[in-house]
Amino acid sequence: MTAPAPTDAGPASERRWQALSVCLLAGSMTLLDISIVNVALPSVRTGLRMSDSGLQWVLSGYALAFGLVLVPAGRLGDARSRRAVFMTGLALFTAASAVAGAAQNEGWLVGARLVQGLAGGVLVPQVSGFIQQLFAGEERGRAFGMLGTTIGVSTAVGPLLGGLLIQAFGAAEGWRWVFYVNLPIGLIALPAAYRLLPGKPAERTAVPGPRRRGDFDPVGVLLLGAGTLLLLLPFVEQQWQGDAKWLLLIAAAVLLVAFAGWELRYGRDHEPVVRMSLFRARSYSLGVLLSLVYFAGFTAIFFVFSLYLQSGRHYSALLAGLAITPFALGSAVAATVGGRMVHRYGQLVVTCGLVLVVTGLSAAALAVHLWSGREVGWATAAPLLLAGVGSGLVVSPNQTLTLSRVPVARAGSAGGVLQTAQRIGSAVGIAAVGSVFFSQVGAHPGDWAGAFQRGLLVALGFVLLALLVTLADALAGRARQRAATGTAESTRTGSLSGDER
Repeated sequence: MTAPAPTDAGPASERRWQALSVCLLAGSMTLLDISIVNVALPSVRTGLRMSDSGLQWVLSGYALAFGLVLVPAGRLGDARSRRAVFMTGLALFTAASAVAGAAQNEGWLVGARLVQGLAGGVLVPQVSGFIQQLFAGEERGRAFGMLGTTIGVSTAVGPLLGGLLIQAFGAAEGWRWVFYVNLPIGLIALPAAYRLLPGKPAERTAVPGPRRRGDFDPVGVLLLGAGTLLLLLPFVEQQWQGDAKWLLLIAAAVLLVAFAGWELRYGRDHEPVVRMSLFRARSYSLGVLLSLVYFAGFTAIFFVFSLYLQSGRHYSALLAGLAITPFALGSAVAATVGGRMVHRYGQLVVTCGLVLVVTGLSAAALAVHLWSGREVGWATAAPLLLAGVGSGLVVSPNQTLTLSRVPVARAGSAGGVLQTAQRIGSAVGIAAVGSVFFSQVGAHPGDWAGAFQRGLLVALGFVLLALLVTLADALAGRARQRAATGTAESTRTGSLSGDER
């Protein structure tokens, strides 16, 4: 399936890849800040004497704020200037990183992390929007492949860099440099973004359907934001005990249904935050669903594996990061390959990737069962490498296919929906896998290997569900193709019979 050519000329052709490198450099900060902070939490606790609730909000506050603004920020980039929105998010993220590094108490750090999350959510949708705007066809697949490589490298470097910084600057102050590391990246990327990224407002790009200049749909933004907040909050706020929090999911469902209804009505005469007709394209609706389910399994793996190694096998943060590296490196390399292959082989690349992930995770569970001592990091290296290769063939190719039929002028909001699905999937997966993991540890103290295996089986279940989604779609596609062929043959036969008469 060939993607439409970009309609915005943007920068000169030879500068498109330079523009992409700026996007990837800035986007890597938001990804790095997730994995690097995970390993820094013990140092944060030591340095600021933070409570368990405060530590939870250092992670969950970032995730909540990030997820809340993805779609509205993507729409803002579509309606105004992607470069202006991108640079605003980048400047705010860099400033918030400096404030977080200078934090003197719990409230200060949590507040800075909330601002970081908002800024990251503003910045990230513009990256996929620029890829849609600047590239087409095979080049677009390559560009998304490079984005996947960036995700893999950032995931790999985060734990290692965090461990090195904490080791170099000490447990009391090392965590500050986990945030300060963003400053040189932001200061380099800001002037480069102004010089290389296209400044032409995306709203000038032709888009089908009614539209008014400057339209932004504030009611849709409010309904979507409130619904997303209520949906994410029970999953990311692990300190909230009891079953009452799950009632928020009912309220979230009501608000999101109201949002869909409002968008359908508002979209008759205006450009809504999310054009519901996007979901009529099978490639888009399937891709969003696949991202939701797959990220529920794939993200949770790092969470429980890091806990198992550091708490159960007493690995240092640096050694735990090294043990996770095979998955991240395999994903980084395969993402580039997958980006080049997806234009030719389409959904088959994603299906093969999911098979590799299932195989690798199953082998990792077996390795932990057979070798659960200090050597477990070596025992799981090859299985995690295989799973990482598979993951690289899933994430970037799926993003390419999902956005392939999206008009360039709606690329930001459509990408925001896709990334919101990823964030929701991650929150659900970590909550489900973490619940199983901690339940096993609580029932059988010291059985860290058993807890990891059980948690890994839950993550594997999500990945298997994603595989079933792709297989069901493939079967349905073949059925539709046979039906279309049969209809054409019947029409041709009927035409011949009419000629004979």
